[in-house]
Amino acid sequence: WLGGGNVGRNTTIIRSNYLLPGNVPFYELSMKLWEGLEREINYNAMVSQRGVYNIFHSDAQRDAYARRGNAMRLHGVDAELVDLATLRRRIPYLDYENARFPVQGALLQRRGGTVRHDAVAWGYARAASRLGVDIIQNCEVTGIRQERGRVVGIETTRGYIGAGRLGVAVAGASSLVAAMAGLRLPIESHALQAFVTEGLKPLVDNVITFGAGHFYISQSDKGGLVFGGDIDGYNSYAARGNLPTIEDVCEGGMALMPMLGRLRLLRHWGGIMDMSMDGSPIIDSTPVENLYLNAGWCYGGFKATPASGFCFAHLLARGEPHEVAAAYRLGRFAEGRLIDEKGVGAQPNLH
Repeated sequence: WLGGGNVGRNTTIIRSNYLLPGNVPFYELSMKLWEGLEREINYNAMVSQRGVYNIFHSDAQRDAYARRGNAMRLHGVDAELVDLATLRRRIPYLDYENARFPVQGALLQRRGGTVRHDAVAWGYARAASRLGVDIIQNCEVTGIRQERGRVVGIETTRGYIGAGRLGVAVAGASSLVAAMAGLRLPIESHALQAFVTEGLKPLVDNVITFGAGHFYISQSDKGGLVFGGDIDGYNSYAARGNLPTIEDVCEGGMALMPMLGRLRLLRHWGGIMDMSMDGSPIIDSTPVENLYLNAGWCYGGFKATPASGFCFAHLLARGEPHEVAAAYRLGRFAEGRLIDEKGVGAQPNLH
């Protein structure tokens, strides 16, 4: 159903602060599409470019973030290295005095921020319907029909649907659906947990990420603090998490913002991530004729939404990748052309 998957239940962050050439142009295209999305679909998606601060805690990490910022600027993406004095003025509530991991500064992308996730789902659905797209809810795919080695349609719980070309964009279920066509993917599925606290008066007016662990936080329009961290460290299709990961995320939050310890968690939830082996996505045709794949989004699927759809539509219409998604080929894992964004996609020790 609309908004029932990861698009309707995520931590809503958008950014294009990537390092590697295969990723930066794609995510910057996505950022530009976000900036014009509400006019394009005539719907208030609550795009809030409040700025993303990536906190660093050591000289080595500062140098790594400076390199990332330089790579961004070389691609025309905004990036600023913020020193400690400036950061203390802008975000005074971090632990600067007694921190286990001393805060030294941050890499800032001012154009990054958040977007209301369910508004995105419904805004896109309205715009697609207006253009003549049929959206069939509560309709499970049970099989992919092939004739002479090519896909001709899908079997569903509501009957057969024929297709000249079939695009698969099903997040954590990518491997299961691809297997219906006899295709094995370089993807593992993991649960990713997210959290929201009780509502507060306005406090966190940007997005903040912790550099000494995996923790990120922002404040929703309802007042709750929304945060998350690592995927659970085992393969699973169960949309629920485990206590060790909850503890790890909360430890990261407390190390950066000790005042979080006074808050009550309102709820937490788990979604299934399709983790690729290098942490970067796949938008490509497959060895099965007429079958096209949009998968492997790891932690970054929501921020990629506009460019993902744009590039997938280009691929389906023309049979060839869009130039900004040219590196996202399925065959790169066999050819050794990986796009390994450390700390952005999959965690290497899990694979």
